[in-house]
Amino acid sequence: MKPRKRREVFDLDYQEALKYIKSTQKFGSILGLERIGKLMELLGNPQKRLKFVHVAGTNGKGSTVAFMGSVLTHAGYRVGIYTSPGLEGLNDRIRIGSKDIEDHRVAEIMTRIRWRVDEMIAEGLDSPTEFELITALALEYFHQEACDIVLLEVGLGGRLDSTNIIEAPVVSVITPVDYDHMDILGSTLGEIAGEKAGILKAGTELVLYPQKAEAEEVILMKADELGIPVHKVNFSQVEIMRQDDYTQQFRYDNEEYKLTILGEHQVKNAVVALEALNLLDAKTMRIPHDALKKGLLMAKWSGRFEILSHEPMVVIDGAHNRQGVEVLKRNLERYFSGRKVVFIMGVLRDKSYLEMIREVLPLARSFVTITVDNERALSGEELASIIQEEGALAHPCTTVKDAVLKALSVREGNDILCAFGSLYYINEVRRYFFEEAEKDTSS
Repeated sequence: MKPRKRREVFDLDYQEALKYIKSTQKFGSILGLERIGKLMELLGNPQKRLKFVHVAGTNGKGSTVAFMGSVLTHAGYRVGIYTSPGLEGLNDRIRIGSKDIEDHRVAEIMTRIRWRVDEMIAEGLDSPTEFELITALALEYFHQEACDIVLLEVGLGGRLDSTNIIEAPVVSVITPVDYDHMDILGSTLGEIAGEKAGILKAGTELVLYPQKAEAEEVILMKADELGIPVHKVNFSQVEIMRQDDYTQQFRYDNEEYKLTILGEHQVKNAVVALEALNLLDAKTMRIPHDALKKGLLMAKWSGRFEILSHEPMVVIDGAHNRQGVEVLKRNLERYFSGRKVVFIMGVLRDKSYLEMIREVLPLARSFVTITVDNERALSGEELASIIQEEGALAHPCTTVKDAVLKALSVREGNDILCAFGSLYYINEVRRYFFEEAEKDTSS
């Protein structure tokens, strides 16, 4: 009788895998491809056996990926999807279709990755960062699961982001570029655009969201240097036909489409996705027309101008920079014209929070502030003080539940409640309202 195989002493379970990943936060968000390059080499370079759509930009990346992923899944393909940050944590950042990576797969693959990291350290190399470990986890998972295509969202910048370890993708996409992470990416729009354009490689084709002149010039110059065909989206062909609190319908290129993801900006993101999908269809993948329509309709992207309740009207939005908040303001004005808003706001200290406050100030009845659960957070008390200096009422709260209850209590008439500022707390607001709805249903 053969002895039963003993569990390896160093095998990780799921919680140990998460703890191991988090332990690398002390290394910070260090850009560069040396560490991820070595790690992927030790893993056998699984990324070299996958096809990619690589998506960079400041805003709209996740929504564009969500639209593409839904369409390709409805077309019958096995679609790997990598986004960040996750609304629920780690698992929902790494998906195949609509299914998050399972806990046991995280544990299995991270055990293997940890052995490779130990080899790197033994050779005198630096340990990979948290994002690099998660990127390696995703790429190995997608390879093991034999994905037909991987939709890969850039984490930060592009040129030195760990996702840029891939070879030329089938299609590259650059969504709107704006000022963000200026301490890392550069102080001008041209410098930031140059970092985003760093994902471009000879052999790909680029779908480009129309940019501000300074950013677009840099991106087009990079594409021209590499001989990359550019497909600049023409939004003049877009006609929004109908919008309400549940769906929006638009016409593009003489076809009608319907979305359940709200916000006028999401129509543009959907059109960018359509252009990238059309390229995929022309190059490597057959995408039936009905899959385009059904996929766009069924696409979900939680936490982005998402209505949680109609009575009272409650909206959450992960807008966390100036451009995102400008879009949020336009959507609030378009959908809820003339109604005042009680804002719940929590932000990271390195964001342009003063510009964000000033952008929504004309719509505000008052603010409720929260300290985001992140080491880079601006405290709710400090944020409230800054808002009061700008001439608005602000109530700091210690928990998300307290913030929601306070916001509901200071509403007047038909005021909107809108939580925004950071995805790091938005999901707690979302969970609170879903749990309350479940209580109402069961009572």
